[in-house]
Amino acid sequence: MQAYEVMYIIRPDLEEEVVKTNVEKFAEVVNTNGGVDLKAELMGKRRLAYEVKKFNEGYYVLMNFNGEARTVEELERLMKISDAVIRYLTTKKE
Repeated sequence: MQAYEVMYIIRPDLEEEVVKTNVEKFAEVVNTNGGVDLKAELMGKRRLAYEVKKFNEGYYVLMNFNGEARTVEELERLMKISDAVIRYLTTKKE
């Protein structure tokens, strides 16, 4: 298993409860697809360095987990089609 870190940004115009629901949904995707040692941290609303999809700020979420490539593929697929996520980045931890 490989260690991964995913940073994603959720739209700022959503309510706090909807943001938390999205964080839990993506954490559940990792758990159901073989991910272990999951740590998801909602870092709060922050200003973006540049405008992304006409938003100047967003809710930052940092998620660390151990998993396989299929886990990351499924997570990224769902983030790509989600209206709530405006940007994401997945990296392997060495």
